[in-house]
Amino acid sequence: MKKILKAEQKSTSSQKVQNEIKLAIATIDDNSAHPRRPRSKYFGEMIQMDASSFEWISGQIWHLHLAIDDASGEVVGAYFDFQETLKGYYNVLYHILINYGIPAMFYTDRRTVFEYKRKNNALDDEDTFTQFSYACHNLGIEIKTTSIAQAKGRIERLNQTFQSRLPVELRRARITSIEDANEFLKSYLKKFNGQFALCLNTTKSVFEKQPTLEEINCTLAVLSPRKIDSGHSIRYNNKIYLPESEKGIPFYFKNKSDCIVIEAFDKNLYVNVLDNIYIMKEVPQHEVHSKEFDGEIEKPKQKKKYIPPMNHPWRIDNILQYHAKQKHQYYGANV
Repeated sequence: MKKILKAEQKSTSSQKVQNEIKLAIATIDDNSAHPRRPRSKYFGEMIQMDASSFEWISGQIWHLHLAIDDASGEVVGAYFDFQETLKGYYNVLYHILINYGIPAMFYTDRRTVFEYKRKNNALDDEDTFTQFSYACHNLGIEIKTTSIAQAKGRIERLNQTFQSRLPVELRRARITSIEDANEFLKSYLKKFNGQFALCLNTTKSVFEKQPTLEEINCTLAVLSPRKIDSGHSIRYNNKIYLPESEKGIPFYFKNKSDCIVIEAFDKNLYVNVLDNIYIMKEVPQHEVHSKEFDGEIEKPKQKKKYIPPMNHPWRIDNILQYHAKQKHQYYGANV
């Protein structure tokens, strides 16, 4: 805009018009381009999210995924990962759902996790915009994005605060691994919020009722479209699986049948074929036991495996329609 105005200024001979353009340029240069705004009224009305890359312990650069409530300044979720990942934001969302309930809105940036994938043949857990936004869609959480850092200044300042304070705390606690660091965050957030979060009796909560653990496990899942191969099996993460029932009975489907592999939040694997859910049983490369040479071995009685009931987040039509809609919105906005 400044370039356009300066070009207009040069092209006009009217002193009056030039003065008006100078005032317009001065307005653009004013620091009020990103004016302050009041905090949200209610606790849970807006949750700002971001990830911060930093050398949290000596020689280790991790990404700290953070979420902060706009109304109270309370840090409602935090998780370390080696990159800014879907896993990191799923764990932050899990922490929010378990401890508070379902928030009204997430306010995030427009890159990585919250933007439709651009690279070809991305892994399923890298197709994070459709994965994370589909989970939020099913929970009824709105997602708003911005490319302006100042618009979500609360989370940006929180990143800076944690970068100055948290490495010292990790060093004092003698944390050396990312697993220990994530465990340490649970107690550190309570301490941090007790010191810095606003304790206002007038701040009401608009968090909705906490979902059940089963609902959370089903919703925070990685959903991966696949096809049944000629061996009636499914390839996933360089391993081969067969669909089977709760009783351990294998099912053999037609070659090139469409299916959705479901990696639930607890890492259990399921597959949706024709809107029926089956357990994914891994097919080993070699037999573990040989009847011919090892003889008969008494097998322990297996417990009946649990298959979650078919529900909305795992229906193939709903998944594919939502993904197509997001892809259309992304590419339509970037034509």
